[in-house]
Amino acid sequence: MRLLAYIGVLAIIVAVAAAVFFFGGFYDVAASEPEPGIVNWALAQVRKASVDRHARETTTLNLEDPETVRSGARAFATRGCTNCHGAPGVNWQKFSEGLQPDPPDLKDVVKEREPAELFWVVKHGIKMTAMPSFGAIGVADNEIWTIVAFLKKLPNVSEADFKAWTANP
Repeated sequence: MRLLAYIGVLAIIVAVAAAVFFFGGFYDVAASEPEPGIVNWALAQVRKASVDRHARETTTLNLEDPETVRSGARAFATRGCTNCHGAPGVNWQKFSEGLQPDPPDLKDVVKEREPAELFWVVKHGIKMTAMPSFGAIGVADNEIWTIVAFLKKLPNVSEADFKAWTANP
């Protein structure tokens, strides 16, 4: 019984110390300061678990169809995705270097994610990353799926292809 009382008192002390630390302004929220390693790790784990749990939507679009991929490339470019993530032959904008965490290199991310997961992220966004919700601004699900089709092909898209696909008709 004494052990349980000790654990309870210790838990209260830790909770009060954490409250003082965070609500007292001691935790630095500046984007110019790197997050502690444990915070980066925890946020990445929470983000992955959340996307895994919620990404359940499917599409009737053929994600392998070349026209769908080209439409996705155009949407990727016109919706501003290149500003933060870049694209073949397109560097990301300088302001994205100040985002915390850094926008990921999508050529690497798409290899690790299923289409439903990519769709969910684009449609719903990710809190505390500057990744916006395309669904919240009214982007149709079919357009988001074309972006997913493009993203799945992104590691093999050449600069010339991206330029041709995104050129004004």
